[in-house]
Amino acid sequence: MLPVGSGSFRHIDHYPGVLDHSRLGEYRDMDSGRARTSDDRSGAAQSADGGDGAAARAQSGNGTRPAGSSVTAGSGAEAGAGSGPRATAKAGPRATAKAGTRTTAKAGTQTTPRAKGQAKAPGKRAAAQERAEKEQAETDRRAARHQRAAARARARAADRQSATAGPSFTPDSEQPGLATLDGARRYQAERDLAERAAVVLAGVGQDLVPAAGRPVPGASGDLPPDRFLDREESWLRFSQRVLELAEDPNVPILERVRFESIFSSALDEFFMVRVAGRIRRMAIGLPVESVSGKAPDQILENTLSMARDLAARHARCFIDRLVPDLAAAGIEILRWKELLPDEQAKLHRLFKDRIYPVLTPLAVDPAHPFPFISGLSLSLAVMVADPRSGLRLFARVKVPPLLPRFLTVAPNRFVPLEDVIAAHLDVLFAGLEVIEHHAFRVTRIRDLEIDEDVTENLLQSLERELMRRRFEPAVRLEVEESISDEVLDKLITELDVDPRAVYRLPGPLDLTGLGAITDLDRRDLKYPAFVPAEGALPADRSVFKTLAERDVLVHLPYDSFTASVQRLVVSAAADPRVLAIKHTLYRTSGDSEIVDALIDAAEAGKQVVVVVEIKARGDEEANIAWARKLEEAGCHVVYGFLGLKTHCKMVLVVREEADGSLRRFCHIGTGNYHPKTARLYEDYGLLTSDPQVGEDMTDLFNHLTGYSRRANYRRLLVAPAGLRSGLIKQIDEQMELARQGKPARIQMKCNALIDEAIIDSLYRASMAGVPIDLWVRGICSLRPGVPGLSETIRVRSVVGRFLEHSRIYAFGTGGADNSDGEVWIGSADLMHRNLDRRVELLIRVTDESHKAELRSLVDLAMDPGVASWWLGPDGHWIRHHLDAGGTPLIDLQEHLIRFRQSPKPDPDGAPGDGRLRPRHQARHA
Repeated sequence: MLPVGSGSFRHIDHYPGVLDHSRLGEYRDMDSGRARTSDDRSGAAQSADGGDGAAARAQSGNGTRPAGSSVTAGSGAEAGAGSGPRATAKAGPRATAKAGTRTTAKAGTQTTPRAKGQAKAPGKRAAAQERAEKEQAETDRRAARHQRAAARARARAADRQSATAGPSFTPDSEQPGLATLDGARRYQAERDLAERAAVVLAGVGQDLVPAAGRPVPGASGDLPPDRFLDREESWLRFSQRVLELAEDPNVPILERVRFESIFSSALDEFFMVRVAGRIRRMAIGLPVESVSGKAPDQILENTLSMARDLAARHARCFIDRLVPDLAAAGIEILRWKELLPDEQAKLHRLFKDRIYPVLTPLAVDPAHPFPFISGLSLSLAVMVADPRSGLRLFARVKVPPLLPRFLTVAPNRFVPLEDVIAAHLDVLFAGLEVIEHHAFRVTRIRDLEIDEDVTENLLQSLERELMRRRFEPAVRLEVEESISDEVLDKLITELDVDPRAVYRLPGPLDLTGLGAITDLDRRDLKYPAFVPAEGALPADRSVFKTLAERDVLVHLPYDSFTASVQRLVVSAAADPRVLAIKHTLYRTSGDSEIVDALIDAAEAGKQVVVVVEIKARGDEEANIAWARKLEEAGCHVVYGFLGLKTHCKMVLVVREEADGSLRRFCHIGTGNYHPKTARLYEDYGLLTSDPQVGEDMTDLFNHLTGYSRRANYRRLLVAPAGLRSGLIKQIDEQMELARQGKPARIQMKCNALIDEAIIDSLYRASMAGVPIDLWVRGICSLRPGVPGLSETIRVRSVVGRFLEHSRIYAFGTGGADNSDGEVWIGSADLMHRNLDRRVELLIRVTDESHKAELRSLVDLAMDPGVASWWLGPDGHWIRHHLDAGGTPLIDLQEHLIRFRQSPKPDPDGAPGDGRLRPRHQARHA
């Protein structure tokens, strides 16, 4: 086991199957046993979005508290006394019977009645014993699964370091020594072989770069070992940029409140995914490589410290800046003592009628174990005393997640829900003295774990895991700064959380619920409303006639999603000449017209194939529901590859023309087919009927649905088979041009830049003199501006009203002297998961006007007259949003909105068509 002081959290020693598998009996109620004793019995897990989800949900107004459990008045939604036993190393496993009895296993199985004199029937005893055995079997299975996963991960890590091509699959009979293994080891070996076979079929590893091109940290002789920035710190730096917008008085006040909520959601996701994933890997013993050269324990320590500083800054921003500025605008967020007497009286009645019936106070004593605290739930820690006996007790009261986070006491006057509950604790604990109370909040691991066995039903496995993952170990504890040491020590001990992950903050906690404030109908306190342009596809012509004549480039949200991308699918479903529709769905909304159109098409007899990614983080349950609905309608639903996420965004429509020939109409995008986020995410999409693209997409869909093995495409780069190597080839070509003294240039826009092979290629291109402009919204591990390494590289970030989400990769100057330069758009970020573990897609743009538009967008973001953040070689981002006189610089997104809304050509923009041109042609000095 890892020692307590090794940098891992103390609770990892108690995680099932991660280290000492001989102590499985001690971990029982970490698994299915706890699932029945949780305080969140009904409802699915609160979801954590990946990559972009936290910002999207908060920006769309859904960043409040996702419904995590249902609360029924008087139903005892919380686990009652004695229903949530803690597993300890000495007491052994415990199981909880539904009838309220508790079974404790010490030296056998002994049952103890809850009420004195109550006898247990032999049948109930047998049932409890059977239930305990089933739980033990489930724990054994899960622990074995962890072992197998760790073994496979180590094998893959070793393969990546030594292989110069993809992993090979050797038949069972050819494995040396396999026949001599015992049953359990042979079973594990066979499963490892089966997984590797499936991986090879899916194309994994076909794009692995040789060791010289895909470096191990510090192994490249011509590049310094400290050339990579730390990923965790870079993620937090992105959250810091969001927080800076919440602090900016030039941003409308309700938008600042929204950014405050977005930051809170993003920090939750960071702990649930990145911090939790690092702890889990350290606990299991998987390799934890650090390209920054820092030790894993040092990275964890730095991460927790930086997150602590940002969390404190976030809390002070709310209290010291937002609350006063809201009050100045006529919107008040008050604490209980600040309410007027008649407002308190109103809340007394509300508490009695609507809140009190759903509360379940849980006291802790020798007969009542400490209850399980679900992830992201807000609670009150209460110390009470019995005036007759003088006994002091700890109790927990959960703040119901289905009630509003901030209660309206009068128009534009709000109070936190926990304040109302705290003011009525004497009602909850009648006859006892309430000594103190403090709010606290727990963050737990929320990284999805599925044993993707070749023979296992992935859909059913995912549904089971969604129910389990609410009960993972705690990775963060937030408490009010007023909490006493006695109560805090109690929480740390019972929750088994590392003291380094305890954050003392001024209340109120959990500001994700500020969405209710931002949704107020106060247009004067928000960004000005705008209507997306609908001219990308002429409304008076058939979409198929338009695309038969020319390609159409759509820029969301400035162009209308409904009038372009959605129109293609809806028109295809209604057109009797359309024979087939093939579609990938990664995320969509609950009221998606695209899904309805696919169902209509299937019911009309068209062949409809939908590749649904049911493992899209945060949308698993919604995607499962839509997948089943599509199947019931007669659509052919495919769940993608084993071990790969299908992240590419594409639609293929096969239509019979008047002359009897077949024509394919395609859409390739950088964003999801989600009508709500299409108003919040910045994305590009290409609509085309180019025969080459149609053939490529047909081959790719055949690969997704039938495991065909095409490796070469005409206008596409596809991960994991060739996307990384394709981009590196483009970078190398520009490097060679620069060495020959010819014009060269590289422009990239993406959400994250982490992949070491891509970064090293960019470093070498910079050393050759290639001017490189990188527009990275979030995480960036490249150090720009380092003498002798990256002097010609500039990195910018734009964070604002819309979530920058498109990916653009442009090579060459775009002029007559370098007419062969290529421009690509698609779904892939420059991350390991995108290039190695996802099906991603980039398409080469061929229309010269489209290429010019995409290049000019990056030019505009790099312009010193446009507001942005500039990355320095030390990893710090410096905001440039004011000129020398203090006047705000150009807001890129508002600039683009004006282009779409203005019928007249801008003298600094494109003539006539309103398309983007940079205000100034930014160039390297």
